[in-house]
Amino acid sequence: METLRIAMFAWESLHGVKVGGLAPHVSEISEALARKGHEVHVFTRRGAYGPYDMINGVHYQRVRNDGGGSIVRQMDSLCGSFLDRYHAVKKLFGEFDVLHGHDWHPVTALTRLKKKGRDFVMTYHSTEWGRNGNRHSASQEAREISHREWLGGYEAKELIVTSKALMDELQMIYSMPPYKLNLVPNGIFPKKIGRDVDLVSVKKRYKIEPESPMVLFVGRMKYQKGPDLLVNAVPQVLKKSRDARFVFAGEGDMRPLCIDKARSLGVSGACRFPGYVPDGELADLFNSCDMLAVPSRNEPFGIVVLEAWDACRPAIGTDAVGIIDNFVNGIKARPQPESLAWCISDVVDKPRALKWMGMQGKKLVESIYDWNNVVDKLLKVYGRVA
Repeated sequence: METLRIAMFAWESLHGVKVGGLAPHVSEISEALARKGHEVHVFTRRGAYGPYDMINGVHYQRVRNDGGGSIVRQMDSLCGSFLDRYHAVKKLFGEFDVLHGHDWHPVTALTRLKKKGRDFVMTYHSTEWGRNGNRHSASQEAREISHREWLGGYEAKELIVTSKALMDELQMIYSMPPYKLNLVPNGIFPKKIGRDVDLVSVKKRYKIEPESPMVLFVGRMKYQKGPDLLVNAVPQVLKKSRDARFVFAGEGDMRPLCIDKARSLGVSGACRFPGYVPDGELADLFNSCDMLAVPSRNEPFGIVVLEAWDACRPAIGTDAVGIIDNFVNGIKARPQPESLAWCISDVVDKPRALKWMGMQGKKLVESIYDWNNVVDKLLKVYGRVA
């Protein structure tokens, strides 16, 4: 394939404003494209950064946006800034071969460009229905977001989803035509997380004894991600392994509720709620834990699972986490505290089984989910648009 000039539109990235799992996806898949010789410009929010940088071969075109009002109004402002910057960059670098938007945030900008004859690709990382815990919200804001999700799918020439579960979700909610849908999974650069750490020192920072099993939760503490389900599972796990400890790394509106619940259940001593954890410290936690817990009610992909596998740690997740192969690289549970507790308890004191499952996950990271392999699937989609 000839060299492509690609415009990525996303409201977050690793080198601008970072919110969640969309940020590493956008930045890392852009880096993988650049490694293949393509020219990638990421149009994203500026945050504390300057307006332009080239990082790891990727052009970051950062814009300011009005932070006032609802998230929908903020994205209207952002889309206007995206368009202004896009036209300025096009004059400087030349016409783009591919326009690629991520989630609903840039849809208004992309549909305006389509009116000028430009097709675009859109990747869904989640839906408003899923983010709300597999239920529709009656709020006006949620309805507007859902409309833009539908509109982006209707107007895009090609659609990308990161999992079969998300593909089914889009067809159920928005009746997206199958001929538009393409499965391109999330990925990871091997050895991004995996490293040697001083396990005793890391555990000491969280007041955990060296021999105590550590279960790690990583993510937004929102209803969708199910941290409350894991907290409610703790008492039953402690019956099997009284020294087990649980670290909840992340912020969100359920964090204070989970702290209160742990207190009311009498398991505060077994739980740690550090809140936001920076990337370096998070890598230490991945490499020091015995397993990752992913108690999500809805999980479009679960990039944290890849991060755990990169550290040779298995994932205990609900059946919403489609990439887990049961009792091979992790264990699947129902989205219920009792089921999560059973799965964790089954292996919490079996280090050989945990190590074996973690190694099976590591093999997948080094083959199927290596960004350098994933990006080849993306380029096939681009070939139908460019």
